[in-house]
Amino acid sequence: MTARPANAHQARLLRLLRDGGPNSRAQLGDQVDLSRSKLAVEVDRLLETGLVVADGLAASRGGRRSHNIRLAPELRFLGVDIGATSIDVAVTNAELEVLGHLNQPMDVREGPVAVFEQVLAMAAKLRASGLAEGFDGAGIGVPGPVRFPEGVPVAPPIMPGWDGFPVREALSQDLGCPVMVDNDVNLMAMGEQHAGVARSVGDFLCVKIGTGIGCGIVVGGEVYRGTTGSAGDIGHIQVEPDGRACACGNKGCLEAHFSGAALARDAEDAAREGRSPELAARLEAAGPAAAGDAAALDLIREGGNRVGQVIAGLVSFFNPGLVVIGGGVTGLGHNLLASVRTQVYRQSLPLATGNLPIVLGELGPTAGVIGAARLISDHLFSPA
Repeated sequence: MTARPANAHQARLLRLLRDGGPNSRAQLGDQVDLSRSKLAVEVDRLLETGLVVADGLAASRGGRRSHNIRLAPELRFLGVDIGATSIDVAVTNAELEVLGHLNQPMDVREGPVAVFEQVLAMAAKLRASGLAEGFDGAGIGVPGPVRFPEGVPVAPPIMPGWDGFPVREALSQDLGCPVMVDNDVNLMAMGEQHAGVARSVGDFLCVKIGTGIGCGIVVGGEVYRGTTGSAGDIGHIQVEPDGRACACGNKGCLEAHFSGAALARDAEDAAREGRSPELAARLEAAGPAAAGDAAALDLIREGGNRVGQVIAGLVSFFNPGLVVIGGGVTGLGHNLLASVRTQVYRQSLPLATGNLPIVLGELGPTAGVIGAARLISDHLFSPA
């Protein structure tokens, strides 16, 4: 993909076609502030670039029928969601429909070189399957703070060896296409916004509870990243003065008391100390990896209460229209959700919570890869 929209009108048309699928000129005209003649000029210019193509006759609205317009069907985006313990890679078309999706276990602590070797191998496998001859762009999510304009991780607490690594530059060379990089929670929020539970919401919070804890903040339909890209790093809000040591160097952080790793550690302690016969049996049968099972309801409720306390503060401050909870720990389901809801509804003002849904995400592991494809398409569907 070498062409880019020449102006904001063309960019708006491309994003409408991405988000709404094929559409007629007349229907596009209903959604943009352009005269019929100006719209015709901009659509014709987009047709000349090859970014859009004619796609059959549109339904009649009286008079001469027009052709539907759609994004070029051969456009392909690569979405990569790097988690703390696994990698998801997917190919989408220009409308962000997932055409193929792979998942592999991988410890992000092995460092960027090893992780990106795996990413490139997975991308090559998807390409070899016939889903894409090449990629027009790639979006990458990483589980730590990112200096967004440069696409560089900055002192990520759970990613040793990644500080300052030029992710965007390195992968752009290897993949042969433009690359954009963002925090994984921002991409989860973008995925849920595009195809999940947040489709019709302009202002919402998306909280990811996995190995770490973070929050994507969407304001007026756009991700808010803050001045340097660190907005939403709620895992390092203190919930216990003089509490547990956290990987960030501080004490009492939410992430140190309730995340995937903290929950597994607490469950294993409960098993070893004889406080939970069920967990002890699971630990003996399957080893420490099974210790974070939902059988430890008291641990889940306590953790959900802590998360709820932090979210309650965010709700009072931001007044969102929706809170989405996602990430691996949400496999614990409605016991966790109930604890979070109880705290938020109890602590935040009624004006903020009266019509506030707090729900689990719809897309699971595909949220991040769809969000990654959305990220790169936002970049490419902007004026050069």
